[in-house]
Amino acid sequence: MFEDTRPADLDAGGTIDRWAEFRVDHPRELQALLRQICESSATVHLNAPDGIGLTTTLWSVDAASGRLSFSADEGLPGLQALVDADEATAVAYLDSVKLQFELQGLLLVRGPRACALQAQMPRALYRFQRRGAYRVRPHGRQAPTARLRHPAIPEMSLALRLIDISAGGCALLLPHDVPPMPPGIELAGVQIELDLETRFVTKLSLRHVTALPADGQGLRLGCEWLSLPAGGERLLQRWIDLSQRRRRLMSL
Repeated sequence: MFEDTRPADLDAGGTIDRWAEFRVDHPRELQALLRQICESSATVHLNAPDGIGLTTTLWSVDAASGRLSFSADEGLPGLQALVDADEATAVAYLDSVKLQFELQGLLLVRGPRACALQAQMPRALYRFQRRGAYRVRPHGRQAPTARLRHPAIPEMSLALRLIDISAGGCALLLPHDVPPMPPGIELAGVQIELDLETRFVTKLSLRHVTALPADGQGLRLGCEWLSLPAGGERLLQRWIDLSQRRRRLMSL
């Protein structure tokens, strides 16, 4: 299941002790990881207990005052509801490492030109190394595309950019001027075009919808692959492997 941006259920089994090996609570190490998230401008997914989701970035880590500041825009859907919840679980990635931590005391701070979402410094975070689920975040003009019809408006044809791809699912960018889609629906007859030679038709399950930062892009549709066609899984895995090799070569 493609739940990369969703928090892991650390209370499963009735105790959190079994996650102790993944726990980072030494202040110096904890702050170092938070600063890496900040300096790398990594995307941070905030998830409130009632299912409200918001995508942002970490602006600053103030160890002296014990506060974190995240980018925010008052017009961003779900922001006020997140503040009202006063708590959230944050999920971010540093390469293949998933970081998860709890946020308390959410506060929207307004300035003359911008505003920020502040929270108390977490006492701990959990560090999970992902295995066998390499994710590709395409860049450039030749970005992979998903062609489909809007589930609520069949006459509307869409060509949505794939902004995140793995063997378990993908994330689509839904422009702000396109009617939204509710989580839980299935999207049939989706034509995936990863490149000129890698194409297949599949069904997607829309697992969650989150707002992207205030850059006018729109919504992130997190989807799970359903009923990949014969040979589709092999084509997908080969494309992901080639993307991973290219990334390694570029880093040399």
